[in-house]
Amino acid sequence: METVWRNVKGYVKSAPLTYSWLVVLALTTIAQHTIPARRLHAMLQKQSTNLHHLASDPIRVLIQSLLWIDGKYWWPYLIVFTLFLAPAERWLGHLRWLLVGLVCHVGGTYLGEGYLYWRIQEALASPRLIDARDIGVSYFVVGIVAVLTYRIPRPWRWVYLAGAVAVFGIAMAVRTNFTGLGHLCALGLGLACYPLTRSRRPVGVAA
Repeated sequence: METVWRNVKGYVKSAPLTYSWLVVLALTTIAQHTIPARRLHAMLQKQSTNLHHLASDPIRVLIQSLLWIDGKYWWPYLIVFTLFLAPAERWLGHLRWLLVGLVCHVGGTYLGEGYLYWRIQEALASPRLIDARDIGVSYFVVGIVAVLTYRIPRPWRWVYLAGAVAVFGIAMAVRTNFTGLGHLCALGLGLACYPLTRSRRPVGVAA
């Protein structure tokens, strides 16, 4: 048992950004469950990367939206972060990991919201969606999921990539909206970060 605990501690220490962020999300999730519903709605609306905030205060909302989850339960993020974000941080290093995630978070946000803006301008969506709530870590996570493609040796790399494309492609087809498009864009941006992985070897590839 002591050996297992030591291995867990070592793994967590090897991905400090991933698990520090997870702790922050745990704290804000606890806050979500303790704040009255009306006040919580107003607070999350203030952190949202909607069209109104992206035009008036983009840096603030792009950062603050990463500190909250879009849902009630924290434990699924523990699984996702451990399966995807932690291995990516260990592989890419802290700075490259952060750069890939932020590129996908910012790019996915602006491309998704740009699509929404176009729909509003074309009278295909309600102008009220200018203030639509859009918070959470999903674009960052999707980008990391995508870049992990290059960590997997062939031929399993293509199976992994096909699965990721299928998941987000089906989600977009089932419910076509700006967040679905944002996820697909984040996936593409993560794949486009291949140059940041070139000095990192996939698992199973000898030096």
